[in-house]
Amino acid sequence: MIQRLILLALIGLMAPTLAFAESVYRWEDENGVVHFGDREPTGRASERVSVKTGQSSSDAERQSAQEQVRALDESQAERERREKETAVEEARRKQREARCQTAQANLKTINSNARIRVEEDGEQRYLSPEEIEEKKQQFEDIVSESCGEPAS
Repeated sequence: MIQRLILLALIGLMAPTLAFAESVYRWEDENGVVHFGDREPTGRASERVSVKTGQSSSDAERQSAQEQVRALDESQAERERREKETAVEEARRKQREARCQTAQANLKTINSNARIRVEEDGEQRYLSPEEIEEKKQQFEDIVSESCGEPAS
């Protein structure tokens, strides 16, 4: 008899502790009826109710598992988009640098040589002084466009 009394006393002492450990959720259905349950409803916004105080935590404080997964997917997609943009920007920068170097080398060649030979339609010919000035202006424009800081 004493053993049963001790067992009953232990169960009585542990019952409040077990009750506090449980999660209780509160939600409304489509008819506006408020429901309470120990499992979070799927596909519905719910509030977690504190068993000790009876107060609920709002959805802003706690997200459902599906909302957390959705938020994680969105953040990963955003990070991938930023990385892709960064890769595109890097490719543009490298292309601009290569164009700058080529234009500078061409300018150096034009400035150091009196005669410039070009090949057109399989035949070689020398550029006239007017053509040399025109090419020089083209390469200077490319240098000013490509070698400076990129326009934002």
